[in-house]
Amino acid sequence: MENAAILSAIAFDQNGLVPAIAQQHDTGEVLMMAWMNRESVAETLATGRVCYFSRSRGKLWRKGESSGQQQRLVELRLDCDGDTILLLVDQKGVACHTGRRDCFFRAARDGTLVEIADPQVSPEQLYGHGHSHSH
Repeated sequence: MENAAILSAIAFDQNGLVPAIAQQHDTGEVLMMAWMNRESVAETLATGRVCYFSRSRGKLWRKGESSGQQQRLVELRLDCDGDTILLLVDQKGVACHTGRRDCFFRAARDGTLVEIADPQVSPEQLYGHGHSHSH
């Protein structure tokens, strides 16, 4: 199987999952963290489009399938222990389901959490119009 050496180097946890951090390849922005399983890693490597595993839905989640905000894989990197993946991606539009560019928009400041980024699009715009702008 193609990419077998890569898959065998990944230390999936007891649930068959590995955390994956998505980073915009050219700006260094940390966009989001999600989970991948063997199948989603294999699909991501094969297609060049990032595919995660949704723990809540218990199925593969192709980033952007319901929002149109796709992630194109530029490079997959594995950390020293093999138990965390770093995905260098080209994020089309926003990464967060709240309509923000990335998921890390709450900062701990003076003992409270402060929102440091506003939504660029509304969640209704992302998910509300069916699949009219999916490719």
